[in-house]
Amino acid sequence: MIKKWFNNIGPGTLVAAAFIGPGTVTLCTLAGVNFGTHLLWAMLLSIFATIVLQEMAARLGIVSQRGLSEVLRHEIVKPGLRNFMMLLILSAIVIGNAAYEAGNISGGVLGLETILGSITVDFGSFSLNMLSFSIGVIAFILLFLGNYKVLEKILVVLVLLMSVSFVITAIITKPDIIEVVKGMLVPSFPDNSLFMIIGLIGTTVVPYNLFLHASLVKEKWKSDKDLSHAKKDTFISIILGGLVSMAIIISAAGIPSGSINNGADLALGLEPLYGAFAKYFLAIGLFAAGITSAITAPLAAAFVAKGCLGWEDNMKSLRFRCVWGGILFLGVLFSSIGIKPIEIIKFAQVANGMLLPIIVGVLLWVMNKKTILGEHSNTKIQNLFGLCILVITIFLGLRSILKVFNIL
Repeated sequence: MIKKWFNNIGPGTLVAAAFIGPGTVTLCTLAGVNFGTHLLWAMLLSIFATIVLQEMAARLGIVSQRGLSEVLRHEIVKPGLRNFMMLLILSAIVIGNAAYEAGNISGGVLGLETILGSITVDFGSFSLNMLSFSIGVIAFILLFLGNYKVLEKILVVLVLLMSVSFVITAIITKPDIIEVVKGMLVPSFPDNSLFMIIGLIGTTVVPYNLFLHASLVKEKWKSDKDLSHAKKDTFISIILGGLVSMAIIISAAGIPSGSINNGADLALGLEPLYGAFAKYFLAIGLFAAGITSAITAPLAAAFVAKGCLGWEDNMKSLRFRCVWGGILFLGVLFSSIGIKPIEIIKFAQVANGMLLPIIVGVLLWVMNKKTILGEHSNTKIQNLFGLCILVITIFLGLRSILKVFNIL
């Protein structure tokens, strides 16, 4: 029974691995420290939205046997509009993931440093962080193998490790169960919480995961008879990812507010109150969150480039490897020597802010095309949920763009 379950789980777990990165850990930490369990309902809402959208992406990938960027390139017939979409997608996903990759690797390093301390090598004018280099080497080996089944199994194990680590940490803090349930089911808006609520949704509903999911499912499943397996995989994996996010919020709610700015601070803050075990479990979870995102971000970018540029390559082709290799190299370089590419990150935030509502709208359009999906096209209730999520993503996109220009 367990073996059968493992055989039919995978792509969804990689999606969960992608959205539970250091950024999510930090945001959930701040939500818990500043607002306790009051914003758990926002995370529950974001998980529901993610399940709806990722199920659509998975269904599209299996039935069409094409990635989302490939479908869009074929279905958008007007050259000007098609070129604009391809450019926007490449800018947001490929350049964006290159900008964010250093943060993914640095997040994993924070987890390791909580346990091992800092390990650096001096080269005169700069120091090289060897933990960043080590995470980069591990990610490179796993991606270079080009074997989806091996990559899937390793990431499933890492996600389970991350999940167990964060959930145990939350249990150690002995939360008030009634307050937790109330925080999940009763929406509340504490003072100054609006942007945090939007942030929690935005860190979970991630544009590049739609592209990643549609590309990965066709690596695993080849027939629409497998749609039920993909749906179960999506539901279980995204709910598991949501459980991780909620566990981080609950853990952070268990300590007094103070100088807590990220997951590593939270790990150190928990130690005096709940013992070294809390620190170690949280540090392991933070490491797993960092390294899984460090692997999935370059992989998603390579799939997007492949679809947008019309490559017929596989995961072992030179062009495919050059895309993820370049992103991984930049991430290791920036993380190792402590450079933060602010201008590139700002550009990526604007591109992602534009892409999110557009891609959700276009996804809904594609999911209603009988010529692509036939009997598997969207139902009325799926369209209703999708339209509601589209409205939310418009607000998320506007917030991302306005924040870059310091209007918020």
